[in-house]
Parts: sequence; C-alpha cells; structure tokens
Amino acid sequence: MSDVRNASMILRDRFGTAPEIGIILGSGLGGLADRVQGADVARYSDIPGLPMPTVAGHAGQAIVGTLAGKRVVLLRGRWHLYEGYDPVQVTVGVRSLARWGVKGLIVTNASGGISKSLAAGDLMLIADQINLTGESPLRGQPAFIDMTQAYDPGWREAAVAAARDAGIPLKQGVYAGAAGPQYETPAEVRMLAAMGADAVGMSTVLEVIAARHARVRVLGLSCITNMAAGGAAAQKVDHEEVLRTGAAVADRFAALILAILPKLRC
Repeated sequence: MSDVRNASMILRDRFGTAPEIGIILGSGLGGLADRVQGADVARYSDIPGLPMPTVAGHAGQAIVGTLAGKRVVLLRGRWHLYEGYDPVQVTVGVRSLARWGVKGLIVTNASGGISKSLAAGDLMLIADQINLTGESPLRGQPAFIDMTQAYDPGWREAAVAAARDAGIPLKQGVYAGAAGPQYETPAEVRMLAAMGADAVGMSTVLEVIAARHARVRVLGLSCITNMAAGGAAAQKVDHEEVLRTGAAVADRFAALILAILPKLRC
C-alpha cells in the first residue's frame, strides 16, 4: 500500500484538493482528455507509485481539469493482469484516487460484444459484472464487501436519463472481465453467453471491487469495439480493430460522458 500512499500524496501536492469524480479511460477512448478545459497533465512516470502502462491506447497520464462544468481527474491509461501486474498493482490508480479524496468513479473500457442485441460501435451501460480473472485485489484482507450494487443504481438511472435527453443510444448489459491477453475462443464466448454476460473484456472488474471497498460510487461504460469470436457478425479480432472502433465512436462517447456528468451527485 506504500505505492497508494505515495501516489495519493503526489496527486495532492501536484493538483491540490481532489475532484469529486474520477474517470478511467479504456483502450482507444483517451480522446475524451482533449475535451478537458484548463487541463493540468502529469505523466504516471512523474507520480511515484503509478507504473507506466505498456499497451497501445493507454497514454499513462493523470489529467485534472473541467468537463461539463465539473472538476474531474482522468486516468488516461490503466494496468492489466496480462501485463504482469498483480491485482493490487492493477488497482493502484483507483486506490490512489480514493485515498486522495475522489468520491465517485466512471470506469470505461473497450469490450467485445456477446449479446445479439449489441453491435460494434454500440455504447453499453454496465449493469453488473462477472469476475472471471480468478483474482481479487482484496486477497489477504478481511474484506467481505457487498457487491450487490457494484454499479451505483442512482448513477445508472442518471446515465440512462442523460443519454435519452441527449439522443444518444445507450444499451445496458453485464460485463465479464477475463484475465487475457488472448481473446476468447468461440466455445468460451458460448459459455459466457450462457452465464449471462453481454460483453467481455480484460479490465474493470478488479477496479470496481477496489472502488467499492473504498466506498467510492461507480458508473461503468463499455464501448463495443468488436463482436466476440463465434458470432454471426464476428470477424478476426485484433487490438488494432479495438483502437479503430474506439476512435470512430470517440465523439459520441465524449458526448455521452459530457451529458452524464452534470447529473451525477456524490
């Protein structure tokens, strides 16, 4: 936990009082950072305790400024189990924001669509999650936290209303988080569908566990960047496709976040 303590102290020294809301940007979704007004940017390498991500589409920057009239902090880039980080390292960003004083978190990701109601380019509000990583950031701690409402119901209602008012189509579904880095086989996708998953990715679930442990409210949004293997609309899956689709929906994704933020109360 020394990394969390060090990072939170540097964030406080660098940016002052913590914003109420933090946003974690997933693969290909970093363009939202360009909308931040009065942006103050620090690289993770300048914040002891935050390692630099190694994956394309994760710039490794903490950005503080204003979006839709709210002061926010963006983490432009996250850490994954498949990069070799352990569950505590994967969640160091979330824990550092919480220790700094952030009260609410919007987690975003790029994911593969499983449900037949989804198509590449859709935006999906995460209603619940399935942790398939086999890991927990709480291992070794006597932390029996309630995950019944992992994604805040009030914030989800606010997101649905904001999307409707802005005329932005927004699906809802269950997100399954796998360890990666390989994409799923057709058989695994069929298994996930039978389990009730609507989309699958390689992040987010451990972050949400850590956020709930820290009593931080959570809203989750997925960008469906491809259809998972085995579906009728599925193509060969690669990371470049994920980044391309993320870039293609960047404006709509940013518009959704900007519509949601004014409706969130911590």
